[in-house]
Amino acid sequence: MTSTDMRKDAEDSGPSGYAAARLRLLTEEARSGPPRRAALSRLTDEWLTGLFTAAAGDLRGISLVAVGGYGRGELSPRSDLDLLLLHDGADSKAVAALADRLWYPVWDLGLALDHSVRTPAEARKTAAEDLKVQLGLLDARHLAGDLGLTSALRTTVLADWRNQAPKRLPELQELCAERAERQGELQYLLEPDLKEARGGLRDATALRAVAASWVADAPREGLDDARRRLLDVRDALHLATGRATDRLALQEQDQVAAELGLLDADTLLRQVYEAARVVSYASDVTWREVGRVLRSRAVRPRLRAMLAGGKPVAERSPLAEGVVEQDGEVVLARAARPERDPVLPLRAAAAAAQAGLPLSLHAVRRLAATVRPLPTPWPAEAREQLVTLLGSGPPTIEVWEALEAEGLITRLLPDWERVRCRPQRNAVHIWTVDRHLIETAVRASEFTRRVSRPDLLLVAALLHDIGKGWPGDHSVAGEIIVKDVAARIGFDRADVTVLSTLVRHHLLLVETATRRDLEDPATVRSVAEAVGSQSTLELLHALTEADALATGPAAWSTWRGSLVTDLVKRVAAVLAGDEPDEPATAAATAEQERLAIEAVATGSPVLALRAQTEPPADDSEQPPGDPEPLGVELLIAVPDREGVLPAVAGVLAVHRLTVRTAELRALDLPDGVEGSVLLLNWRVAAEYGSLPQAARLRADLVRALDGTLDIAGRLAERDAAYPRRRGVIAPPPRVTVAPAASRHATVIEVRAQDAPGLLFRIGTALDDAGVRVRSMHVSTLGANAVDAFYVTGADGSPLPGEEATTVARKLEETLRA
Repeated sequence: MTSTDMRKDAEDSGPSGYAAARLRLLTEEARSGPPRRAALSRLTDEWLTGLFTAAAGDLRGISLVAVGGYGRGELSPRSDLDLLLLHDGADSKAVAALADRLWYPVWDLGLALDHSVRTPAEARKTAAEDLKVQLGLLDARHLAGDLGLTSALRTTVLADWRNQAPKRLPELQELCAERAERQGELQYLLEPDLKEARGGLRDATALRAVAASWVADAPREGLDDARRRLLDVRDALHLATGRATDRLALQEQDQVAAELGLLDADTLLRQVYEAARVVSYASDVTWREVGRVLRSRAVRPRLRAMLAGGKPVAERSPLAEGVVEQDGEVVLARAARPERDPVLPLRAAAAAAQAGLPLSLHAVRRLAATVRPLPTPWPAEAREQLVTLLGSGPPTIEVWEALEAEGLITRLLPDWERVRCRPQRNAVHIWTVDRHLIETAVRASEFTRRVSRPDLLLVAALLHDIGKGWPGDHSVAGEIIVKDVAARIGFDRADVTVLSTLVRHHLLLVETATRRDLEDPATVRSVAEAVGSQSTLELLHALTEADALATGPAAWSTWRGSLVTDLVKRVAAVLAGDEPDEPATAAATAEQERLAIEAVATGSPVLALRAQTEPPADDSEQPPGDPEPLGVELLIAVPDREGVLPAVAGVLAVHRLTVRTAELRALDLPDGVEGSVLLLNWRVAAEYGSLPQAARLRADLVRALDGTLDIAGRLAERDAAYPRRRGVIAPPPRVTVAPAASRHATVIEVRAQDAPGLLFRIGTALDDAGVRVRSMHVSTLGANAVDAFYVTGADGSPLPGEEATTVARKLEETLRA
């Protein structure tokens, strides 16, 4: 449909003609993106112009003005119409009547309308008081009526904006910062707000306003394209949802991707992240330039120089060969020759990060345009400068982003392209893959005093997830990639082996510590064999902590740290030549013996609760206050019988207690005491509020064991009371038998969506299968539970292979039901 056809429809049929033409335009698959937005704006212009002309008659001194996004001609399918009815104040009643005849047809069509009626003086006054109004008027565009009135307003508004820039620009910057704090960074969010989040459409509009002030201008390369891509995604989101929303919710992403002709939701997110990164970087550079210009105006350097009898000269302080500081930024020295110095980008970046200063845009672009590629392998200086950059702490992030914005990172490390802006659909991860790698290096820089080879630690931190750009196990893929990258960087064969081992096993310590029985010698020996040496273990320990801290709050805790430290000590002993002792039944403590005797005497369960804390490591400082609790130890003694595990797990779930670890064993009773007692040693934590009283837990446990407490029913009622949120459908549970994980038990590993009562369901299924749980190790990361169960047959021996496989299969079927 041509613009002439649309105009004819709009003119012939009034509102209904406009509505029909609008619908046809929005459903035309061949026209999308900027052409559709422009066509929709033109169609709306023509309709509103017709309304204005018919309603205004001979009325003079009045005009209809589009402002904001509509003023820019960027109408998305569900965008508001931002309109200003501008008048000279001569006939207020006639103006009010005209406004009604304009606004009501818009409302009648169900279109959102942001409207105002003002004189030029009122518009200027409101803009002076409200920055958002000022920004909208900067995009004012004449639609109908008195063109001179609109032009005069545009001229005065722009003049006011430029004259008041020293005051209004810091106000605008603060507004952007507050919004970023509230909405987060678009380039890292799984459900981003395309408009309000940092790097979104609001920031792109703010950059236009800065340019209009003539104080500074944003880097133009790629900015218009980034803005266009964000607008295209918003258009597709409006069409997919039928709503005026800017939040790209998880459940909408596949449909939006299909609307844009993209492969899948991950491809969509990656494009959004890339666009947001361009806008964010342009914002950083622009606001830095705004600050520099406003500071220079404030101190009047030219006047000072004239009084001193000379010309103002910016001070240049040397930082490294070919690199100087000037006016708060790192720039290239006048004598620098990037075309002859391939190490200069890394040297400049390392100097900037060490000084805590940004790399100037001009310097980065000059380096990107002229520098020669590094030879293979890299010279020693290049490798040292990379390590220096990675070890500089938080300033590394801004410098790295500057290099990445101009493509220098992928030229130095081509494998980086596959992880750049790659989303991680995991609630535990708060960053994209590439940003997580840099965050890990920053965290690792805090641990360089703990290891003998800080260079290997920092490079391993940078590359540990590099395999996430390839299919399959990212640790296996990463090991292969790192061997090539490390050799290219210039590490010798021995160091390449260490780096590849670190990447291959970067999850080994935390997974083993939280999912395996550390008292089992097989567990400790398997880790020792994988690590190979004390020095590699030392590096792996630091990398594990840095990786977890850089992942997000859910990935690390004092409890996890204590388990990893315990495992490292045991593995270190094996690597030093000590063989781990075979697990022996520990003698009962006085408290355990007391509980067991009471359980036999009463014929019912008894329990005790006590908080556990972990003292600081030898090389750490004790923080003020009490040690951080690792959880609460729950000791339960119960006469031996079937159904103990599901009963206890169910009661804890009903009381909203999270289980971290659990151990079950038969207790030898003192001479003269007859009976068999199971001792359960659990570590738990309260989901909300404080722990329940021990007496109440015991009473419910008694009821659960005698069948009068319907645990399944209670959990189902609680689940039904909370409506399920729409979102990504969780992958199905997976149950496997871990091969050769223990010589004393069969290890069954369960990976499933975490939910109240999950352990109760697992315990019931294992009990029904006739196996006994010796111990279990619970690990929950975000919404994912990974639990390991050490089970035996009734005789206390590991399950035969076929029986173990059958138990695992039936358990998986139960959890999928």
